Amino acid sequence: MNPYTLADTMTDKGNVTIPKLSESNMGFGVLGVFLGLLLEVSTHGPHAIPRTSWKHRDPEVMEFSEPGIFNYSTLLLSDERDALYVGAREAIFELSKKNVTVRNNKVLWQVGESPIAMCTLKGKSKETDCLNYIRVLQVVDDQRLYVCGTHAFQPQCDYLTLADFSLEGRAEDGRGKCSFDPSQSFTAVMVDGELYSGTAYNFLGSEPIISRYSPSPYMLRTEYSTSWLNEPSFVFADVIREGENSADGEDDKIYYFFTEVSVEYEFFGNLLIPRVARVCKGDQGGQRTLQKKWTSFLKAKLVCSMPELNFVFNVVHDVFILKGARLRDTVIYGVFTSQWGNVGLSAVCAYNMSAVDEVFSKGKYMQKATVEQSHTKWVRYNGITPSPRPGACINSHMRQKNINSSLHLPDKTLQFVKDHPLLEDPVLPIGNRPRLITKDVNYTQVVVERVRALDESIYDVIFTGTDKGVLHKSVVLGGEVHMVEEIQLLKNSEPIKNLLLSSDTRSLYAGSDSGVVQSPTAFCSRYQSCDDCILARDPYCAWDPQTSHCVKISEIPSQQLRRLIQSLNGDADKCPKAPVLSLKDYQRVSVKPGSSAELPCLVRSNAAQVTWKSNGSLLTEASPFHFIRENGLLIYSVAAEDQGRYECWSVEFASAVGKNFTRLLAGYILTLDVPHTSDTFQTHGVEGKVVADGVLTSALAPQNFTAAVQLTSPPRSSLTPSSGTEWPPEPHVPPESSSPEAEYLQRSNGTALLFLFLLFFLLFLAAVAYNCYMQYLPPPCLRLRAALLGTHKKSEAAQPEYSACEAGLMDTASDKIAATSRPPQNSSTNLRALRDTGYETEPEYVNGRVPSHGFGDESPSPQKPFDVDGDSQSIQFADADEPYC
Repeated sequence: MNPYTLADTMTDKGNVTIPKLSESNMGFGVLGVFLGLLLEVSTHGPHAIPRTSWKHRDPEVMEFSEPGIFNYSTLLLSDERDALYVGAREAIFELSKKNVTVRNNKVLWQVGESPIAMCTLKGKSKETDCLNYIRVLQVVDDQRLYVCGTHAFQPQCDYLTLADFSLEGRAEDGRGKCSFDPSQSFTAVMVDGELYSGTAYNFLGSEPIISRYSPSPYMLRTEYSTSWLNEPSFVFADVIREGENSADGEDDKIYYFFTEVSVEYEFFGNLLIPRVARVCKGDQGGQRTLQKKWTSFLKAKLVCSMPELNFVFNVVHDVFILKGARLRDTVIYGVFTSQWGNVGLSAVCAYNMSAVDEVFSKGKYMQKATVEQSHTKWVRYNGITPSPRPGACINSHMRQKNINSSLHLPDKTLQFVKDHPLLEDPVLPIGNRPRLITKDVNYTQVVVERVRALDESIYDVIFTGTDKGVLHKSVVLGGEVHMVEEIQLLKNSEPIKNLLLSSDTRSLYAGSDSGVVQSPTAFCSRYQSCDDCILARDPYCAWDPQTSHCVKISEIPSQQLRRLIQSLNGDADKCPKAPVLSLKDYQRVSVKPGSSAELPCLVRSNAAQVTWKSNGSLLTEASPFHFIRENGLLIYSVAAEDQGRYECWSVEFASAVGKNFTRLLAGYILTLDVPHTSDTFQTHGVEGKVVADGVLTSALAPQNFTAAVQLTSPPRSSLTPSSGTEWPPEPHVPPESSSPEAEYLQRSNGTALLFLFLLFFLLFLAAVAYNCYMQYLPPPCLRLRAALLGTHKKSEAAQPEYSACEAGLMDTASDKIAATSRPPQNSSTNLRALRDTGYETEPEYVNGRVPSHGFGDESPSPQKPFDVDGDSQSIQFADADEPYC
């Protein structure tokens, strides 16, 4: 369940009040729903994968940056001057549009000491915040640019003269035109000399406004009300011209795109909503109501969701308006993510401008309603709408009623639009679903270009930038979107903060904190074969059979376009038949027995599956000696049976035509490099030849060569081959070799093993003897030690300690027998008392154990072999200074 649907179940959609759930129950219920939803989306959601990946060093990109200057985030293209203007931190550059490494002009715009001091007193950083970040670069006329900067949290604007590339020094207050904070969201566009902007009007950022500044007295802005703007994050603004031949004579319109906190939905937290707002270019405010305020401001919800999973992408990051000759040909592209970033999904949604216009011109309004005497909700307005329609631009029908400007609108209409700026009807995307969804990617920027292919069809090519400095290129092919390639555009993994496209130079310009990068829109020359060029499905590229190169269509004369081959459905069968690679063209690799061999195979397509064949049989990961890697095959401990032919094949499926296309990428012939030394082997040559089935066999292999291979590498006949794999026959080894070299090797091996066995046996005996001498081993070893050391002698003089010990034990036993009035039960009890050697010197109850006598048993229980009776037997030897027994 998406947040919109869930919220709708808890709000009023009319004049009927729905009972409200408790806040705690609602919060936990919604949280549980979302946890399950996020898991489902991240696991089962559809994801697009780029077919080709380019590293930063692969294609030809151009970079510009200067030491000590950062934040190259504001870009402006000028086709008239063939220039790219860059606004950075305390600097403005003019670069060549054809080559950004060429700097034509530069001007510094730094902050004085007094503004910096005031900025630091407000708690901002002197090294970062209290500087001048250029955020506005707009064309005023052919000779000047309008520039604005944060200027140490005191925004200022000025004019830049292009003739000498210098600031005029006419500083203007930048509040409402430029953001205070360089990290705040912001957007601005210059339309016919008037600056339309969306930003915060105060230092704290708590007063967001959409405003218009112009030399005329008609400076307009929005109301300071959450009904109009509720914590918005602005991303884009642009003008849509109605044209001179407009049927109803409506005015041009400026559209704003932003994300704000929802006012119409209840949720356990702040629910974000993507919006599109519209104002009329000719709006002059109201006569009495809404003076110097927009009378045409309306906003609607943008929907970008996955219907099959009912999941919503509710944060818009950037928008690009692809303008057409007519309004219905204009398409709005936006990049979205979820408010819950742990999903890791990004989406690209497209909207028809006619659908947007339909919502603003015919959509239902929403109004505030008081529920339960204190709670305010937004519900649909079902009453009568005033005439003229609130929020509409002045058109021919109004002019017929003598309403030629917004100053002539009735107060009833103005009051209604003041209280009802929100429309209920949402703007739905084309196809009611995203055009592109990617996983583990956060899109930050988007630009789109329309390209004419060889079949005279027009295709939309989408370029999206990520927060990791990666650029994705996708093409809309009917109902599907094919991701052609991705490129690591920025050297560092940092966000792409601005992205521009020039159709003249066929180049992309990306701005980031570290610099500006220029990249071509296509890398056709990187595709080395016709199959690769066709399977890329790039409308910029085609295969030239005369030159055998993948070329850009825009660089080929129109009269030569007929010879080119292009198929945007990926039908590589249109390519001419490539010559079959013969065995003599295979690369020969010779390695020493027992070493490793690496066979490279470069696969550019991420959509292709790579398979390896050895002598015509398929290789899998079942063999521990073969490791199929991303860029090749690694063979461990090469043996004689590894010799032969190895082929790297690519299999790619083209879904548009339903075919698999197989290509041979690399071929190798692996042989063993046998050392020819007179001391070890006889000097016999080894010649290789390829038989009909492609297996490399040995035409001349002496017996001593076979023995040497067996010693170097273990035989693999014991390994179970993988399914579909046939190993070459194992070379025959004679039972006994008559050559002197083989006899010497066998004899030397036996002697070495015997020597190692004797050495380990002697070490073992030494260890046993030492442990026996130190009395670490059991009684049999102690008896052996006593026998070896002569302890079998019975002379009391030789053993005074043991004699005294035995005498003491005998006396103690005699005293015990005499003191006992009860006769012994059996002889074994006396024997145990006489044989007690003192291993246990404490009675059981002294050791903390329960005595063995039962409560009702008068006779003591039989003693254990080492039990000592603490009452009847003296334990003087346990603590006395007597010799150890």
